[in-house]
Amino acid sequence: MSRMPHPPDARARAAGWPGLAEELEHWGEAGWSATLWWRDDDAAAASAALDRLLAVAGDVPIAFAVIPALAERGLAARLARAAGSIGVLQHGWRHADHATLGRKSEFPPERPQAAAAAELFAGRSRLIGLFGASALAVLAPPWNRFDDGFLPLLAACGIGAISQAGPRRRQWPFPGVFAANVHVDLVDWTGGRGFVGADIALDRLVGHLRGRRLGVFDRAEPTGIMSHHRIQDRATERFLDRLLAVTLAHPAARWLAAGEVFAAGIAGAA
Repeated sequence: MSRMPHPPDARARAAGWPGLAEELEHWGEAGWSATLWWRDDDAAAASAALDRLLAVAGDVPIAFAVIPALAERGLAARLARAAGSIGVLQHGWRHADHATLGRKSEFPPERPQAAAAAELFAGRSRLIGLFGASALAVLAPPWNRFDDGFLPLLAACGIGAISQAGPRRRQWPFPGVFAANVHVDLVDWTGGRGFVGADIALDRLVGHLRGRRLGVFDRAEPTGIMSHHRIQDRATERFLDRLLAVTLAHPAARWLAAGEVFAAGIAGAA
């Protein structure tokens, strides 16, 4: 499902999102590319919901954070037929909560290092076996939480990058570990797990783009959109469809494949 470009100003106004259109204009006037990337979490099996997401995406690249212990061969077969560039990230091991205190985490500080290392290594091996070269050396930990004490384990397990949530504090949180995060979560986790709403999603999107442009955030970090196709509703699909129409139509916006986003870390892990 290819998308043809449209006149940028007209298409942005038609979408009713003047704030995003204005921010993209600022990027264009500065001669910069407003880079974006898309991460979809909790993938495990082929499904009608996955088909709908891929139909919305068309040729736009998506990075799927796949749960290694639950991943099915049917998912690999389906993603291999996708129109756009597909990257597979390692979504922990089993998406299991091991936290005894505080918020949910598969890798909380109280876990033994040996147990964490074993799961990281097993997850990397399983994804390579299922997805081959599409399995990138990138960890996207469940709930976007990963204790810093485990960062030294990543390189030893063949993982050269990590993706969590929020503006990154450092490109390299640990020697040999590159970081690129997501910034716009489309799910309202406290309000029924439906769409968070266009106003909130656009506020987060434009806020991160503006922060990058003004130097508040790392300008080199692409703005990341996070979806969850397994629970995604039609309102989220409509938002994504409009978002892609606006950004693909604007010459200052550019969607990156995961291989581009994490190139520095992937190269170090090879």
